[in-house]
Amino acid sequence: MSRFLYYITYALCFLLALLPLRLLYFFSDTAYFVIYYIVGYRKKTARKNLVNSFPDKSRKEIRAIEKSFYRHFCDCFFETVKLLNMPASRMKRHFVFKNEDLIRYFLKQGKPVILLLGHFGNWEWVTSITLWIKFDENPVVGQVYRPLRNKVFDRLFLRIRQTFHSVGFSKNDVYKEIVKMRKAGKNWFLGFISDQKPSPNNPHIRVRFLNQDTPVLTGTEKIARHTGAAVCYLDIKKPKRSFYEGKVKLISENPAENQEFEITKKYMELLEKTILRDPANYLWTHNRWKYKNPGL
Repeated sequence: MSRFLYYITYALCFLLALLPLRLLYFFSDTAYFVIYYIVGYRKKTARKNLVNSFPDKSRKEIRAIEKSFYRHFCDCFFETVKLLNMPASRMKRHFVFKNEDLIRYFLKQGKPVILLLGHFGNWEWVTSITLWIKFDENPVVGQVYRPLRNKVFDRLFLRIRQTFHSVGFSKNDVYKEIVKMRKAGKNWFLGFISDQKPSPNNPHIRVRFLNQDTPVLTGTEKIARHTGAAVCYLDIKKPKRSFYEGKVKLISENPAENQEFEITKKYMELLEKTILRDPANYLWTHNRWKYKNPGL
């Protein structure tokens, strides 16, 4: 049954992806009205997160950010579906990467690379970085993802993320897969989105992030220290609708030389600066600060 539902869902999304972006944005505007004004999808969570993150902003300012976020949120869905029918040449015009030579530099040295980013802008379009970084060494290029509870959408989004030949690795299996790649003599370049809330059982630290005491995952840093991977950050901007820029910034060339959790803290500092520059483009519906107990 789930296989049948997947093929039906995939077919509908593919037909939707055949439409031009300008028409998809018409649907996005309609979806915004329904989701924000009628359904109120996670509006309480988004508003609480915004109020706590920006205590100095007025109610009017919070509402303005909130509405802009929901418009962006709806855009991201239709933009992501568009990946099913997005020519590479056009994708390179809509998501421009800068300083990507830094990644190529490390890979040519045979050094693996971790690219950290947050749920900012359209993180699904970041998989198009494979169009910008060409290699002679043919490393494994992929992204680490958290499996969705809905098996149909989990399979669909994994398919979408692999449009430009990026490999998807479940967060539960990524270290095992890295070990396999090392044994096979393969170099690798992986993208990690590490700003989600950790479960109580996940190793984490607590930092001050957006004016709140925040638990932060540390698994990515541990992988970097164990593998000697260079760690970079992707600073994303959205100049206008449907256009994004991602600038690669170095966090650490040799993680073993950094103090413990220094890389994680630097990542959160950089992400905070990205969000403060344009807060409407962050994922505010995620219950990021669910666990308030310092013991969690």
